Amino acid sequence: MSMDIPTDPALQALRRGDLAGARELRLSGPLSEFPPEIFGLSETLERLDLSGCGLTALPDGMGRLAKLRVLFCSGNRFERLPPSLGDCSALSQIGFRATGLREVPAEALPPALRWLTLTDNRIAHLPDALGARLHLQKLMLSGNRLRSLPNSLEGAARLELLRLSANGFEALPPWLPALPRLAWISWAGNPVEGVSERADIPRVPWTTLALGPRLGEGASGWTYRALWRGPTSGEPEPVAVKLFKGRMTSDGLPEREMAACLAAGRHPNLTGGLGQVDGHPEGIQGLLMPLIPDGWRVLAGPPSLESCSRDVYAPDFAPTLDQALRLATSVARAAAHLHGRGVLHGDLYGHNTLWDGETGEAVLSDFGAACLLPQGRAGEAWQRVETRAWGLLLGELLDRCSAVSSAHSSALTGLRDVEQACRQPNPRARPSMAEVVNSLSSLLSPDRHALA
Repeated sequence: MSMDIPTDPALQALRRGDLAGARELRLSGPLSEFPPEIFGLSETLERLDLSGCGLTALPDGMGRLAKLRVLFCSGNRFERLPPSLGDCSALSQIGFRATGLREVPAEALPPALRWLTLTDNRIAHLPDALGARLHLQKLMLSGNRLRSLPNSLEGAARLELLRLSANGFEALPPWLPALPRLAWISWAGNPVEGVSERADIPRVPWTTLALGPRLGEGASGWTYRALWRGPTSGEPEPVAVKLFKGRMTSDGLPEREMAACLAAGRHPNLTGGLGQVDGHPEGIQGLLMPLIPDGWRVLAGPPSLESCSRDVYAPDFAPTLDQALRLATSVARAAAHLHGRGVLHGDLYGHNTLWDGETGEAVLSDFGAACLLPQGRAGEAWQRVETRAWGLLLGELLDRCSAVSSAHSSALTGLRDVEQACRQPNPRARPSMAEVVNSLSSLLSPDRHALA
C-alpha cells in the first residue's frame, strides 16, 4: 500500500500540473520529502511556504528556483540550515523558526539575503559570512544559545532591526550601537540585561476582574476589556487585561515583556502596566493596563514582506501637519519617559502606536521587545539608536501629510531638520529623546496658529 497519498489540495494541484506559472505556493503537508514537482515552477515561483510539513532536508538543487525570493520552513526539523539555499540567487527572505537548528553554514546564506529569521532554535555560533551579506536589513535571533555575534556584522551598514532576546550574551559588541542604520533592537532575557531594581509591583487578584470581550491579539498574548474592582472598592474601573501565551515570540519572552512594561511606570502617552495579575485559574500570566478610549486606532500596519522593516500605512492616510506634529510629539514624550526610567522600547513603530484619529493624541504600546538599559554612556548610546526609530516614524508622517500651506512651510522645514538630525548615520551626533521633546515644544505652544 502506497504511503505517498497527497491530502493537501495544493500538492494535488501541483502534481496534476494545475499550478503552472504560479508565483506563490503554500503546502501544508505532511511531507516525507521535498516535492520535486516544485522545480516545475522554477521560472515563476517567488514565494514558497513549507512550514510545519515535517521536512528534515531540502534538495541540493534549490538553486534551480532562480526567482525564489521568500522561503518559509518554520516548524520543521532541520538541525542544519540547508547549504543549497546559498545557490538561490534571488532569495532574500528566509524563515526557519523553531526547527531545532544547531548549525548555520556560511554556504547556506544567499548573496541577496535581506531578512533572516532563526528564532527559537539551538544556534550557538553564526558564520563570519553573515556580515558579508550587504543587503542584510532584518535579523531575528531570539531564543537561541548565542553568546557572541560575528565581528563581520560591524560592516552591516544596512542592518536596521536586530533581535537578540533570550540568548546567552554576557556583553554586547561595542560596535553594535554604532551601526549607522540600526533602529530597532532587543536583548531582553540575556545575562547582560540584568534585573530591574523596582520590586514595588502591584498585584491584582484574578477574582477582582470581570473579563469582557477580546480587544486584540498579538504575538505574545490576547488583550481583553475588563472591569476591575480595585482595593478602594467603589465602582468597578474599566481596564484592559493582557493574558500571555507563554511562549517564545520573535521579540523574546513574554515574562520579560511584562517586567519591562511594569518597570516603565505610568505616562499619558504609554499603555504601561498597572499591575500583575495573580491567581489565574490556568496559571496564565497577566498584565493589567489602562483602557484605551473607544475609537482609537492603530496608526499603521506592520511591515510587509516587501517593506521588510518599514510599516505599511493605509493609502488614504493623510494627516495634517498639526496631526503629524502631535502624533510625533506623543511618541517622543513616551520614548523620553522610558529612557528616563532605564527602559528601551525596542519596537518604536507606527504599528505599535494608537491614536485618536482626530487631534493626533497618541500612546505607544507593545513592550514585547523592551529591555533594560545599561547605566552611563552605554545606555545613552542605545537611546540614540531608538532616536533613529523615532526619526523614521516622523519622516513617514511628514511624507504622508496633506498639502501644507506656504504660511506653515517654515514649520515643515523645522520638522524635517529634526528628522534628519535623528536619522543621521552617526549615532553619537543624534539628539536624545528628551532633547527632541524640547525641540518640538515650541511648535506646540498654545499661542501658535494651527498647522492645518
